[in-house]
Amino acid sequence: MPARKSSSNRSFKVADQIQRDLTELIARELKDPRVGMITLQGVEVTPDYAHAKVYFSVLVGDPQETETALNQAAGFLRNGLFKRLRIHTVPTLHFHFDRTTERAADMNALIAKAVASRSKEES
Repeated sequence: MPARKSSSNRSFKVADQIQRDLTELIARELKDPRVGMITLQGVEVTPDYAHAKVYFSVLVGDPQETETALNQAAGFLRNGLFKRLRIHTVPTLHFHFDRTTERAADMNALIAKAVASRSKEES
């Protein structure tokens, strides 16, 4: 059993390193105007390290255009990771827009609206 634990721990470390390196690569080396200000929310690596899902949110720009641009640049970014990572297999990157922060903002707005209407009813 300990081998499995260290294997998943290593997978987490690799995903974390990929996230840090990609953040730097996108900020410094990716010149696509469709990619505005983004935040990488997380990376999930398959057990065989063949694929990595990279979740991002958009601060500035269109989420769909950004996702298309990032996926088109995936080979370029993977090549950049090859130069930085010390692992045998660098995964193929798959970028996905993460709607979590968007949904959280919507939920907060609904809660605020409900609280405001309840306050009006009580007064």
